[in-house]
Amino acid sequence: MSTNLTKREIVLEIYEKTGFPQKEIVATVQMTLDIIMKALAKGRNVELRNFGVLEVQKRKSRIGRNPNKPAAEVVIPERAVVKFKSGKILKQLLKKIDITTL
Repeated sequence: MSTNLTKREIVLEIYEKTGFPQKEIVATVQMTLDIIMKALAKGRNVELRNFGVLEVQKRKSRIGRNPNKPAAEVVIPERAVVKFKSGKILKQLLKKIDITTL
């Protein structure tokens, strides 16, 4: 099983490829993530060509169950969620993954 990619690893890889100061890279990566989060929080979709689209969708209200008290029904309220749809190039790369190693 592979480990998750962290923001720190992204910063280090950009640093190794560019030599830019790490402080500037950290600030740029964080600014990028902040802009994406603000757009999503306003209900805007975020399209990153060939990578994918982050879509804000409305999840309907539904009835759920508390696993600790299965007899009791719980109303799960309507809410906004973010769905990711991979782009063309990412889809092609994902086809090459050996899924037995996941």
